[in-house]
Amino acid sequence: MILETVLLTIKLATVTTLILLIIGIPMSWWLAFTHNKMKPVIEALVAIPLVLPPTVLGFYLMILLGSNGYLGQVSQYFTGATLAFTFTGLVIASVLYSMPFVIQPLQTAFEKLNLRTIEAAYLLGANRLRVFWTIIVPLSRRGFLTAIVLGFSHTVGEFGVVLMVGGNIPGETQVVSIAIYELVESLEYDAAHQLSIGLMLFSFIVLLWVYSSQSSRIRAR
Repeated sequence: MILETVLLTIKLATVTTLILLIIGIPMSWWLAFTHNKMKPVIEALVAIPLVLPPTVLGFYLMILLGSNGYLGQVSQYFTGATLAFTFTGLVIASVLYSMPFVIQPLQTAFEKLNLRTIEAAYLLGANRLRVFWTIIVPLSRRGFLTAIVLGFSHTVGEFGVVLMVGGNIPGETQVVSIAIYELVESLEYDAAHQLSIGLMLFSFIVLLWVYSSQSSRIRAR
């Protein structure tokens, strides 16, 4: 049970992080350089999960993805099942809830880029894809690494949102945080200790890496 739960959690965090990178890179680039009046509104919407209680977001997502919600009805029409209490529903909820942890580091990294270097590459004939992989990514590598690590680790530690949207279905929606809650309720403290200590160590290592990389960057200046 524990191994299955851990593997499912890793799968959810990996899929969520990949989707967030696909969505977050263009959105972060736009936020970094746009002068559109809607920029503060978009930034506020992206940052809402930082201040909104997870159960509130989870509640409305559960309605949206359920049989009476728009996305749930669309899914039911095409697949015969709603998105609530499914792995796909968990991915949607995780993407929304972990979005600021990916977009904000990327936006900060893009804002620090020297645009003259990028413009020079274009003038020399480099296409957009080449400029992205050979100039933007290397210059923003710390932002990318921070976004990936924080997005992945935040998804691993989710509780309220995934519980509301996915429930507690072993092998399908039961992630580590929910499994710990269930083990405590069942008075299986030894197993709960194992999962909790593992999650604490993982969180500490992630935060240690993030703060160490920031300190080394400051010293390098």
